[in-house]
Amino acid sequence: MTGVMLPGDRTVRHVEREVPQPGPGQVLLAVKASSICGSDIRAIYREHLGHGPEAYQNVIAGHEPAGQVVAVGPGCRRLAEGDRVAVYHIAGCGVCDECRAGYMIGCTSPHRAAYGWQRDGGHAPYLLAEERTCLPLPEPLSYLDGALVSCGFGTAYESLLRLRVSGRDALLVTGLGPVGLAAAMLGRALGAGPVIGTDIAPERLAVARRLGLVDHAVPAGDGAAEAIAELTGGQGCSASVDCSGSAAARLLALRSTRTWGRCAFVGEGGQVTLDVSQELIHRQITLHGSWVTSLRHMSELLENLVRWELRPDVTVTDRFALADAGRAYELADAGTAGKIAIVAG
Repeated sequence: MTGVMLPGDRTVRHVEREVPQPGPGQVLLAVKASSICGSDIRAIYREHLGHGPEAYQNVIAGHEPAGQVVAVGPGCRRLAEGDRVAVYHIAGCGVCDECRAGYMIGCTSPHRAAYGWQRDGGHAPYLLAEERTCLPLPEPLSYLDGALVSCGFGTAYESLLRLRVSGRDALLVTGLGPVGLAAAMLGRALGAGPVIGTDIAPERLAVARRLGLVDHAVPAGDGAAEAIAELTGGQGCSASVDCSGSAAARLLALRSTRTWGRCAFVGEGGQVTLDVSQELIHRQITLHGSWVTSLRHMSELLENLVRWELRPDVTVTDRFALADAGRAYELADAGTAGKIAIVAG
């Protein structure tokens, strides 16, 4: 089979691999969708930045896969051929506290391996997956929906749960890339309103408006803080989440959070400098760092999407065949589109 690797320096390489066979506790998936994450762009595609859990080991890329089980290894207890699944994108050791809590993202064992980073991922026709990382994909959801839940939507959902977003909240989302679009969609489903979104890219503001995910799309930069204040009667939002990783957007999220409000940082990378007394302590702000999600919350999200009649795949603005992965990554790197996905023909 042909898979895609990311050598760095904004390049894509197509490589030939044998179709793997499942061992004990493993399943072989026919990959139906494999979307591109901003972390792939930041830490692999442009250059190999990562260390530890972000160290790319020259494997087949793609950590947001969904597919259909085509073979089952010995000892599998839950899945059978023909099952549709989404894949939690880290296979942890399974026995540490983080793994037992379902947060395999936090596993620090040398046995931890993320799909598309330390073990082969979804940018290939077939993926060898651990059964314990696979979640049944409800029939109303597409494979592309499942791929998006595997990381981006799961990450957004976790941050909103951490913030306890509800109908009592006005919600601010800074950064309307794929995770920001997910946060806006899910925040509204949880009852928040108004939902305000900001971004520096007019194209992404336009996507958020077109999909009806935000009540107000505010251009980032000069005047954004004043616009948010005006939209909230001078109070700011009770809940905010930064999905950009930008220092300016993080500060905007904090400064636009009302007294006693809650803020989450989700966007990866970069640094931020702030006056702790003025920005946090004196305003009684609760600040969360939120990293991906848990198996339980990912399963819960899949169920809720069906109940809410929401389709994550509406945030996909561009779909590509595996042979066109180079073009897909170029577009994702530009930072102006919604979600970019590689789909089976």
